[in-house]
Amino acid sequence: MNIFLTAGTFDFLKKMENKYPDEVMVTMINQNGALLLHETKGNTFFKEPRRYEVLKASGELKKEGFAVMNHIPVTEEGRPVFEHQMKNSAGKVENQLGFIGYRVLRPLSSHTYIIMTVWENELSYQKWQSSESFFGAHQTKALVNNLQPKIFESGSYVSKYTITK
Repeated sequence: MNIFLTAGTFDFLKKMENKYPDEVMVTMINQNGALLLHETKGNTFFKEPRRYEVLKASGELKKEGFAVMNHIPVTEEGRPVFEHQMKNSAGKVENQLGFIGYRVLRPLSSHTYIIMTVWENELSYQKWQSSESFFGAHQTKALVNNLQPKIFESGSYVSKYTITK
């Protein structure tokens, strides 16, 4: 499975999404602009997308919700270790109230992986952030990261989007 991302104005991206009703496409918006995500086993209709391969997935992407993308720059030598961690991580987030789905995305033309979680709303995400499940998952990752500091090129960053009809 592949995911393709492209940016643009909300109206333009929404028209593109509506042009292909049989495709899994989701338009997202935040204070910095809009993003269109296309999930497919084939090719995309985007001219110059950011390209990703789905390493791990749960749930289905819907036309409404709140998406959180954790962008993680990984060194070339760190990719196998990082992917092993992601593929073998426990799926505790799936049991959280308001959880819709997640995708772990391997970049095909950069070094920045994306871990995307999708929630019914921002409040569901915030409740998960204050849960023991969140703390436990991130405490384990922090321990592993301290043992292998050469995995990451630089610090990660988070972007948040509202998925809207």
